[in-house]
Amino acid sequence: MSSHPPSPVARLTDLPALRAQVGAWRVAEESVALVPTMGALHEGHLMLVRQARRSCARVVVSIFVNPTQFAPTEDFAQYPRDTERDLALLAQEGADAAYLPDVSTMYPPGFATTVSVAGLTDVLCGPLRPGHFAGVATVVTKLLLQALPNRALFGEKDYQQLQVIRRFVRDLDIPVVIEGVPTVREEDGLALSSRNQYLSAEERAVAPRLHAVLTRVAEAVRDGSETAPALAEGRASLDAAGFGPVQYLSVNDAESLAPLERVDGPARVLAAAYLGRTRLIDNIAV
Repeated sequence: MSSHPPSPVARLTDLPALRAQVGAWRVAEESVALVPTMGALHEGHLMLVRQARRSCARVVVSIFVNPTQFAPTEDFAQYPRDTERDLALLAQEGADAAYLPDVSTMYPPGFATTVSVAGLTDVLCGPLRPGHFAGVATVVTKLLLQALPNRALFGEKDYQQLQVIRRFVRDLDIPVVIEGVPTVREEDGLALSSRNQYLSAEERAVAPRLHAVLTRVAEAVRDGSETAPALAEGRASLDAAGFGPVQYLSVNDAESLAPLERVDGPARVLAAAYLGRTRLIDNIAV
């Protein structure tokens, strides 16, 4: 059986090209899925692309390292970028197009509008990363309105981000289905992340403890027990393993993200912790 090389992915670098391509698909009555990414693609992103291909006739993947969601002290300049590798991976997965806007396309001179979501951003990563979720909400709003997809897919690893996106899409009546896709993990439990490549070999060996602690906490609180003892034990385990600082370890309502003293409905255990210079986040359902 002969194998054919994957078809190249259409490279769309500006908004007119994106709109023309999506418009042609619409005329052909083909459904469109959007997978927004910041590049440095890994198996987690590729799982989103595969799910998008199952749900829609056409798949466009955006690659844009969004400056407005990074604080001045964060890793915008160092964030991994390898566009040619990303495009090759997308071709292998059968994506139809890659949207590669530059900063001037997304934020032209005089840009003065921000989308911000109250409530959901007041907890967890929100206070720790001022402006982060406003940057995410603004850029995702733009991507959704630029591409006008039927469906957009996001990973559950960034669970708070997913809830924020669901909320503003609902509040602003943006006609798109937001689909959350379960976190993809290494065999030892570590959630896949573009930032994992920052980990040293020693840190990489320790990193799966984060998922192990989340799992223990979820098991401990599932029966409605108070969350505080399990969280205190979990934080001590992370400290002992070498994580630090542990920014939060928390049990929260799955939709509102309100912190819970006891679990009496759908909930998530969420954590953010540094391991060396790498900030890891993860969450699991209770």
